[in-house]
Amino acid sequence: MVYLDNAATSWPKPEEVYLAVDHFMREIGASPGRSGHSLSIEAGRILFETREAVANLFGITDSSRIIFTLNATEALNLGIKGILTPGDHVITTSMEHNSVSRPLRFLEKEIGIETTAIPCSKEGHLDPGKLESAIRPNTRLIVIVHASNVTGAIMPVAQIGRLANDHNIPFMVDAAQTAGVYPIDVEEMKIDLLAFTGHKGMLGPQGTGGLYIREGLILKPLLQGGTGSKSEEEDQPAFTPDRYESGTHNTPGLAGLGAGVRFILKEGIDKIREKEKRLLARLLSGLEGMEQVKIYGPKDPNRQTALVSINIEGIDSSTVGYILSENFKIMTRVGLHCAPSAHRTIGTFPGGTVRFSLGYFNTEDQIDYTINSIQGIDHRFGHSNRKWEIRKWEVS
Repeated sequence: MVYLDNAATSWPKPEEVYLAVDHFMREIGASPGRSGHSLSIEAGRILFETREAVANLFGITDSSRIIFTLNATEALNLGIKGILTPGDHVITTSMEHNSVSRPLRFLEKEIGIETTAIPCSKEGHLDPGKLESAIRPNTRLIVIVHASNVTGAIMPVAQIGRLANDHNIPFMVDAAQTAGVYPIDVEEMKIDLLAFTGHKGMLGPQGTGGLYIREGLILKPLLQGGTGSKSEEEDQPAFTPDRYESGTHNTPGLAGLGAGVRFILKEGIDKIREKEKRLLARLLSGLEGMEQVKIYGPKDPNRQTALVSINIEGIDSSTVGYILSENFKIMTRVGLHCAPSAHRTIGTFPGGTVRFSLGYFNTEDQIDYTINSIQGIDHRFGHSNRKWEIRKWEVS
């Protein structure tokens, strides 16, 4: 089996991740910050060490500014809904995931915010000049994806961060596709809010993620409730991270996330990025010679993450994905990838694309096998629009 769906969830995980989750479940198991006994204290230590590891990964000096969430979607909702008020103006892009677009649309209807989505290029890239020209006196937030989950196109985050800083506008980045696989420094990039998920490039379990909140920036919490602190008061604690973390944590998952981040720090983010670029270049080179295969995005490993979206002429994306899975045991993702605006931008709405997202544990042999498999589909069906029957093939 060849797993090429790492942009949805990375797999496999480092062995350390499995061991960390298992160790917590078997040997600790208690709630952090809720009791004074040794197991609860140990659970709290695991949370602290995971915060410290994540802070190290993103150049964050105070790990208490990291708020743990279930995923990047919750983190984005916390940031967007926590900062915006009626009449505020938001700038975003045409390449956003629904986890940005839908909260903004909700707030447009609910409290009357205004949104400007800057059109990106057919490759999925953003012109910072267009963004700057959209700034208004009531612009309260700039929120953009760091890299598209459809084309892999990497946005000029550092340049936009400086622009936002110059205009004193909070800058929020959706790092779901870049955290763990691309260097991120919140200070250098002038990022005020960084949303990340644990189960993709950070190599952790599902149900983990978080939001970095710059010091001095205060958000409305999404939830209120038990935190294990200030229990004598009915008001939510005012300090981080407790202000934003109500309820018992997913401590087994966060133990695994800490192990995943420590693996990344040990391997080195540059080493991970370089390997993924090599695999991406190999896949692009193999696909570019296929006449009926349409490749979307930058087609440049230096300007995108390790992700390729394609279509084969004459075959819809869902059928290609089905054939790859059932006949070749290649796992991809097809359709709109929860980013319909991005597909409209690159001209693939409503059919979507077949997305191949590579990871650190993929191999060159797997890439070559994938290229040969796509070539087989292209030769057999790509030259004709005729109807045909899906069936199991011999894989040579």
